[in-house]
Amino acid sequence: MISFSSLDIIVILLFFLVLLTIGFITSKKTKNNSEDYLLSNRKMGLFLFVLVTVSTWYGGIIGVGEFTYRYGLVSWFTQGFPYYIFAFLFAIFFAKKIREASLFTIPDKLGEVYGKKVGLASSIVVFILVSPAPYLLMTANLISLVFNTNIILSLFISLILSGSYLIKGGFRSNIYADAFQFFVMFAGFIIILVVSVFSFGGFDFLHNNLPTSHLSITGGTSPAFIVVWFLIALWTFADPGFHQRAYAAKSGDIAKKGILISIFFFALFDLLTTSTGLYAKAVLPDLSQPMMAYPLFAEKVLGSGLKGIFYAAMFATIISTLNSFLFLSATTIGRDFIFRIKIDSNEDKIKSYTIIGIIISGLISILIAYLIPSVVEIWYTIGSLFIPGIILPVVSAYYPKLRISPHFILSEIVIAVCLSTMWMEYRKTQSGLISEVEPMIVGLFVAIVIHLIGMLLKKKRPDKFRTFI
Repeated sequence: MISFSSLDIIVILLFFLVLLTIGFITSKKTKNNSEDYLLSNRKMGLFLFVLVTVSTWYGGIIGVGEFTYRYGLVSWFTQGFPYYIFAFLFAIFFAKKIREASLFTIPDKLGEVYGKKVGLASSIVVFILVSPAPYLLMTANLISLVFNTNIILSLFISLILSGSYLIKGGFRSNIYADAFQFFVMFAGFIIILVVSVFSFGGFDFLHNNLPTSHLSITGGTSPAFIVVWFLIALWTFADPGFHQRAYAAKSGDIAKKGILISIFFFALFDLLTTSTGLYAKAVLPDLSQPMMAYPLFAEKVLGSGLKGIFYAAMFATIISTLNSFLFLSATTIGRDFIFRIKIDSNEDKIKSYTIIGIIISGLISILIAYLIPSVVEIWYTIGSLFIPGIILPVVSAYYPKLRISPHFILSEIVIAVCLSTMWMEYRKTQSGLISEVEPMIVGLFVAIVIHLIGMLLKKKRPDKFRTFI
């Protein structure tokens, strides 16, 4: 049973108040033009770049607690380590190129390189991939837990907490709200880890009270399981958030350095969250609901006030991702759908289109979160079906030697997504080895094959290929 003191409630409400105050105060400086509203006039410095990049990386904090409680260090090895590798590669090979392009979104780049049809197709994929629904659901679940509100009311409160200041302030409000939440999320997890060490002991306590598999980086899982998670981390190359921040940086050097520095903080926060999950397993070994590992452990070890700070940290970790995904989703609707489709569109209307996008995306996310009340299911479905269709098109857009004809790129996007979807349904009827093949593996394999064929044809018939570009 989880209970909250008056002091805990005051701390949480104070966090919400400060968050909204920062969001609305900074919104006063936002102008109506697209560069300022969507990218804060492309003047984000290194300090803010790091704070925003780190804070928006960790929306699934409840899932991290559950994964670590169930499987131990393999959570870090699959959910953390591969992302460091691909974030490093992104910084080295893409950050400067993206900033130099001076565009707004991934579909902008794909439309510029491959044409309007590919731009629109990719915008559909990006819109689905940046759905705020899972983060809206997690925020709502925490609000319901703390304030005992029903899920529908909690979903609308979550949307207001994350999106109200974005309507006026755009990306600038997003930046400063997330910068504040960076400090809150680190403070909360530092507090609970320090209390845990002083209460129970250090590594010797964990070693003596955890299953052996929990302290193994592979956790006794199969190589195939590890490979799948590493492949999922390829998503980093097509992460709209990374692209957005690179576009918004003052320079390509800041984008590159910012991501490299962020990797250090990724690792530090992973150390805090993974260690907390391990302590939860050691202290509370028989939880019937591993998803509640962090909240129940906080109930066990934190006193009044400190527990409020820890819950504020969980809220900050989720909302910093929720508001970023909400704005990315709204930008996709406003710039990549409405702006491209309307014949009489001009840049001055981008803000209005994006505000429409915030409202549409928020309402759609509430509907999805209500109909599919499982964060894991939302993540798994979206990631497995849509990531395979976008990775290679994005990479090839920035490296001309990897480009293929627009017809092939469009086919790659559509076929990879469709076959991933078909395989997901087909394997439900199968057993044995076939049922173990992940839809993402199938989609990624098909995308690679199509791309290789396209590159082969380009090499054999370069003149015809040039007519497509």
